[in-house]
Amino acid sequence: MTEPQDSKAKLASGSKVAVACTTEQTQLGEGVRWDAQRGELLRVDILAGRVYRDQVKGDGSLVSIRVYDLPWTIGMIAPVEGDGGWLLGAGRGFVHLAPGGTHHMIAEVSPAGTRMNDGACDPQGRFWGGTLADDHHEGGGALYRLERDGRVELMLDELTISNGVGWSPDGLTMYLVDSGPRVIHAFAFDADRGTISAGRILVTVPENVGAPDGMTVDAAGDLWVAIYGGGQVHRYAPDGSLREVRTVPARESTCCAFGGPGLNRLYVTTATEGWSDEQRRAEPAAGLVYRFDTDATGTPAAPFRPISGWWAEATR
Repeated sequence: MTEPQDSKAKLASGSKVAVACTTEQTQLGEGVRWDAQRGELLRVDILAGRVYRDQVKGDGSLVSIRVYDLPWTIGMIAPVEGDGGWLLGAGRGFVHLAPGGTHHMIAEVSPAGTRMNDGACDPQGRFWGGTLADDHHEGGGALYRLERDGRVELMLDELTISNGVGWSPDGLTMYLVDSGPRVIHAFAFDADRGTISAGRILVTVPENVGAPDGMTVDAAGDLWVAIYGGGQVHRYAPDGSLREVRTVPARESTCCAFGGPGLNRLYVTTATEGWSDEQRRAEPAAGLVYRFDTDATGTPAAPFRPISGWWAEATR
C-alpha cells in the first residue's frame, strides 16, 4: 500500500505538539526502547557510540541516569533477562554491556564495510539485528538472528538499510522496515522456529514524504514509524492504512517507542547526521528527544533471553 502524498494535510492529528525532553544534540539518535526491568528509557547515538539510560518523570520529562561511551557504532539495544545488563547491536556484531560499563563482543557477524543499524527481540527472546553498508549501497544490508543459545543465522540479505523491527500483538506477523526503498515489509512469523515467510510489502512511503526508519507496535497492533527526512511519525493500522501523522520539529526523525509507567507517551529520537557545527547551531531543535501524549498504549522492549550456559561463558 502506498500512502497518500499529502498525508500532512489530510490528517489533522499531525498538529499535536511534540515536547522536547533533552537539550543535547545527538549525531544519530536512535534505538529508543522502554526497559521494563529497570523502569528506564534506553536510547543510543549510533555514530557517537553512546548508550543513554534515562529516568522518566511523572510529567514525561527525562532525567539522565548514566551515559556509556563504547568503541563501536551502536545501532540497537535490548535488556537481557536475568542479567541486569543489555545486548547491543554494535560495530559489526552483538555486544554485551554490563551496568558498570564493561563490555564484551559476543559475536561479530556482518562483513567488512557494513555495520549494525537497528533491531529488536522477538517475544520469545531472540535478538534480530539488521545491517547496512557503510556507503548505503542498494542490497548491502542484511538481517541476522541471534538465538538464545548463541547461534547466529542470516535471515535475509539483499536489503539496503535494514531498520525498525516489530511484531503484531498475536505474534503471528513480523514487520521490518527497509529505508532504502522506503518500504515496510510484513512476514508470517513462526514463533516456535523463529522463522519468517510469505513476505509482502505493507507500506511504501512516497519519496517526497521521507523514508520509514525506526518503529514500534502498540498493544492494539498499530505501527508507529519515524519518518526520516520528513520530520514526522506515522501511525499505520495493521492493514497498512495511514491513521495518523504527528509532526516532529526535526526533519531527521529516526525512531520511536512508548515509555513511562503508563506506556502512553511516545518518545521520538532525532538526528543531525552529517551536519556541520554551524548547521547544528542554526537548528537547535534537531537531534533532541521528543515526546507526545497519545491515546495508545505501548509495550515494553522484549528482553533477550539467553540460555545460561553459553551466556555465562560469553560474558565472563
